[in-house]
Amino acid sequence: MRHHILLVPGFFGFANLGDFTYFGHVRNYLAEKGPSLGIDGEVRVARTEPTASLTRRAALLCEALSDLLDESPGKVSLVGHSSGGLDARLLVTPGAELPTPADVERCARAVRSVVTVSAPHRGTPLAGYFGGMLGQQFLRLLSLVSIHTLRTGRIPITVGLKLARLLRNPSSRASGAVDQLFLELLGDFEGQRRQAVEQFLEGVRNDQGLIAQISPAGMEVFNASTQDRPGLKYGSVVTRARAPGLRSLWGAGLDPSHQVTHALFVALYRLSSGTPRGTLPPIRREHAAVLRRVYGRIPDAAANDGIVPTLSQIHGELIAAAWADHHDILGHYDQPTHVPPHFDWMSSGTGFDQRGFEQTWRRVAIFAGTT
Repeated sequence: MRHHILLVPGFFGFANLGDFTYFGHVRNYLAEKGPSLGIDGEVRVARTEPTASLTRRAALLCEALSDLLDESPGKVSLVGHSSGGLDARLLVTPGAELPTPADVERCARAVRSVVTVSAPHRGTPLAGYFGGMLGQQFLRLLSLVSIHTLRTGRIPITVGLKLARLLRNPSSRASGAVDQLFLELLGDFEGQRRQAVEQFLEGVRNDQGLIAQISPAGMEVFNASTQDRPGLKYGSVVTRARAPGLRSLWGAGLDPSHQVTHALFVALYRLSSGTPRGTLPPIRREHAAVLRRVYGRIPDAAANDGIVPTLSQIHGELIAAAWADHHDILGHYDQPTHVPPHFDWMSSGTGFDQRGFEQTWRRVAIFAGTT
């Protein structure tokens, strides 16, 4: 039986937008190296809805998995980034009931391992920021900023600076400014690409059920009702960005556009650092050993990757830990001369590079391939 990998996009996630793919670098690496490591099937990306509820996203994942099994029966490893890891956990929960005509139990039985990457298993404080009406506008704008930056390698300096100021100090007059920045960025896309982006952002506007669910309080409910499936291997990759300061500022580089996105990173890092006490689990001995080896010590509750607290990301075996921000780990770091080019999501100054990317995803492939 062939062994497939199904990649699950997360928060801000998309399968394809024109010629740009969320998992493009990861898929290329696993497709090339996977066969020698026990992954001899397809490496496919599940289509999802970016901020829809976890049950809706898990149902879409089930349908993608069902289609894969119909076309090529075999065993499957699910690899979910960010909230995509939660979708995978929910799908394989024994007795899960999802709003889909697909056979949930058939799909769950085909899964041999679940790997979560930078996933908010204990929630993220950033979700609370996006919960209100103004927060919803910021969410759409930040989604567009992510697409624009990953597609072109930079955002207009004036847009980045204004957005960073608005994130740090939102006011009653911010709504009009957010709309203006949104239209300015959207104007840089044309034709079919603009249509694809607009459709994606419409989904963000229409369904934001995910936001409350990935708050620390929402994830308490999720974890209480979601069980690991017996016999399945669960593994996680955790990421941590350097706390904002002179080191991260220097690491971001001297390019003005990098300094702008570093300002955005600083705002997001601070919003993601307010984890309530008591919401993070005790650290197991084997996890502590990995964290100390990579980070020098066990990170505190404030440490995060710009979106998700680092200690919130642990579930199952700790496959790898990396100095990387939330999208660095997918290959979205600054290496424009690579073929295909790597464009940074946010200039966080972590120093994550091709070597770290390959080391991390080799460990993921080995973990999945030995099931």
